Amino acid sequence: MTSLSRRNFVLSAAGAAAVFGLDRPVEFIGSAHAQKGPEFKPFAKFKVGDAEVTTIFDGMWEKPHDPNFVRNASVDDVKAALKASGQTDAHVPVPFTVTVVKLGGKTIMFDSSTGGQTGGANTGLVFSSGMKAAGIDPASISTILVTHFHGDHIFGLMAKDTNAQTFPNAEIVVSAMEYKFWTDAGVIDKLPAPAQGLAKRIQATFPTWKNLRQAEAGTEVVPGIKSMLTNGHTPGHTSYVLGSGASQLWVTGDVTNIPALNMKNPGWHIVFDSIPDLAETNRRGLFEKAIAEKAVLTGYHWGVPGAGTIVKDGNGYAFVPVA
Repeated sequence: MTSLSRRNFVLSAAGAAAVFGLDRPVEFIGSAHAQKGPEFKPFAKFKVGDAEVTTIFDGMWEKPHDPNFVRNASVDDVKAALKASGQTDAHVPVPFTVTVVKLGGKTIMFDSSTGGQTGGANTGLVFSSGMKAAGIDPASISTILVTHFHGDHIFGLMAKDTNAQTFPNAEIVVSAMEYKFWTDAGVIDKLPAPAQGLAKRIQATFPTWKNLRQAEAGTEVVPGIKSMLTNGHTPGHTSYVLGSGASQLWVTGDVTNIPALNMKNPGWHIVFDSIPDLAETNRRGLFEKAIAEKAVLTGYHWGVPGAGTIVKDGNGYAFVPVA
């Protein structure tokens, strides 16, 4: 998904030059056309303060409609929201987008992509083409900050068949709260069946990795980057804050799914939110704070550019992409 405002967003020639080095306007088209549209880009680059930010498209999940997907909204409601945002309503188009930041001489990646191991056949583009297109050498990644442990965020850390580390020379920083939940020996029996395999894979890998470090919420996890507890989607879901004042970047992971759904309708409870009421409370609180502080946010399911500011939109919120 490449535009998450309610209409297609057209970048001026000057803005295009700033973002892509192009001399013509660029239209960020809707997610239904993201992989086929003539203006689709596998990555976007922009700056927030001293940070050079790259968002990289990892692919699109064409999720079939499911009456249980939004706990408190019908399939017809979901289709209407998608249609109102200019997207297809034939399915739910869920993109995956990884954020990479160059700051203080370090290259830091937030989450690790699907690794082509979840979300359907059209995923894993970060490794197959995206990083190369964006001019990022995977070997240059010094730190990976993880928002939470769902497979589409962590499977890029491990090989599909062997679970061997993909980034053995990078430090992997995770929420201590999230780590404690997923590595608890008794958690597997408490999880729904579809999540049990994920927990088993986490327990078979993370505790053995010497380059993995747990960090407490609200602390500086690496120089210049602080963690912010935004749990509810998972018990320890964490966002990250770079910069200060008018030059802030917040990497928000799965505070929302695609903006047409539970950004526009922040009270909608997506099935993937493990603690729905808490997820809603933290979603609303984060957006209100982001508006007040004029922060630039990235979201894992916001497509490309996948970064921008938040504005009020009726009883919900809307996304204004970076220019």
